[in-house]
Amino acid sequence: MDTVVVTGDPLSAAEVLAVAHRRAEAVMGDGVPDRMAGARRVVEEAVAGDEVVYGVTTGFGALATTRVDVALSGEMQTALLRSHAAGVGDPLPAEMIRSMLLLRARTLAQGYSGVRPIIVERLLEMLRLELLPVVPDRGSVGASGDLAPFAHLALPIIGEGFLSEAGAPAPAAQVLARHGLDPIVLQAKEGLSLLNGTEGMLSFGVLGSERIHRIIDAADIACALSVEALLGSDRPFSPRIHELRPHPGQRHSADQIRAALEGSEIVASHRDDFVHAVQDAYSLRCTPQVHGASRDVLDHVDGVFERELGSVVDNPIVFSDTGEVVSAGNFHGQPLAFSLDFMAIAVSEVASISERRTDRILDPDRSSGLPPFLSSHPGLESGFMIAQYTAAALVAENRVLSHPASVDSIPTSGMQEDHVSMGWGAGRKLGTVLDNATLVVAVELLCAAEGIEHRKPLRPGTGSAAALAAIREVVEPLDRDRPPAPDIEAIVGLIDADVFSELV
Repeated sequence: MDTVVVTGDPLSAAEVLAVAHRRAEAVMGDGVPDRMAGARRVVEEAVAGDEVVYGVTTGFGALATTRVDVALSGEMQTALLRSHAAGVGDPLPAEMIRSMLLLRARTLAQGYSGVRPIIVERLLEMLRLELLPVVPDRGSVGASGDLAPFAHLALPIIGEGFLSEAGAPAPAAQVLARHGLDPIVLQAKEGLSLLNGTEGMLSFGVLGSERIHRIIDAADIACALSVEALLGSDRPFSPRIHELRPHPGQRHSADQIRAALEGSEIVASHRDDFVHAVQDAYSLRCTPQVHGASRDVLDHVDGVFERELGSVVDNPIVFSDTGEVVSAGNFHGQPLAFSLDFMAIAVSEVASISERRTDRILDPDRSSGLPPFLSSHPGLESGFMIAQYTAAALVAENRVLSHPASVDSIPTSGMQEDHVSMGWGAGRKLGTVLDNATLVVAVELLCAAEGIEHRKPLRPGTGSAAALAAIREVVEPLDRDRPPAPDIEAIVGLIDADVFSELV
């Protein structure tokens, strides 16, 4: 996908990812100016008639009852961007900024905001030129939209704030001048429409969902490798079992694990040996049920994101057909806050069961004859003992981070905004949970691959063998102790590159 056309119609997650990650060009559709014209006329008529319209002829938030001279409506919009740019913390990564610019442009192009097409054009122009606003990662409560982050995102439109060009931040006025772009002088409602919306939380969700799909696919493969390393059974992955409890995610993971084990000489070597194991531990035989439940959570939240990618989330909403300007609550992030919290919980559980499989591989009492901690010289050397410590520490951290942000509303704006979603915070901590989970699964893949080395000359299944070959391209077998950290990071690179998703 080289080009994404912004028409105001719904975007797909694939289009967002194409712009965010692969820098596909985003262009404004030919019909957008006409689509936006009606709502703009309504705003201009409201200003000309000195009507009482929130954010147009009144102040904002708790100042909604304060009238503002219509002659100052443009100045008020500029002041709004300045006052709301109160974010703190580290700059958001480039892919988040690209996603937010794209989604903000789509929202305004719908024709329910009452802004001029030049605003959409400038957002897309910054994307095209890779002039990315510097946006701090903290400061939103996820209710009137992500106000502080969007203020920082919008300031460069008026020549203020900072833009990052080729990774180097500089004052926006200087960067715009180098590209022959003049700052835009805002008119009525345009500052407010640049701030109100859920696209920041939505960006966390769409980008995070892609990562979780990769993590669970890698965890399915890791489970298959662990089953072989531990001389486990493939019976729990039989289709007949999962037909009896037909959760779609459960069947999906069972199918993938079973396919990876297809043709495994290791599994076949003890398939009928009931002295070896009547039944495997939960962390092996219940993996489809655990991974699958997380997959089903993803199906739910992906549906939420799909609806949000076509929603009107501005406030107030301008209805050009009736001339109404209605103040409502579509900017509230509750659906997204719940979804981001659900995602953190779901992927935390994938990491939790992964760490249990790793621990079993390394434990000489439960590993079906593998060397203690996979060490070639137990006692003299410690093998992968401490890699499990790392996984355990990350799992413990994820448990804390999985506390839902969405239940921690805190009032703002003089109690005018007295229930907020905290969805931005949910998105921020989701990123850490995803980083941790990726590392935990990478540790399992490292240890399970090493465990299979000790089952030679028996060969693993077709899918397992392909996964093992991919791991061996970046990590050598363990013949003597060495720092595991570079090996873990190398396997993280495989997960992030979607290598294991392609295998399954």
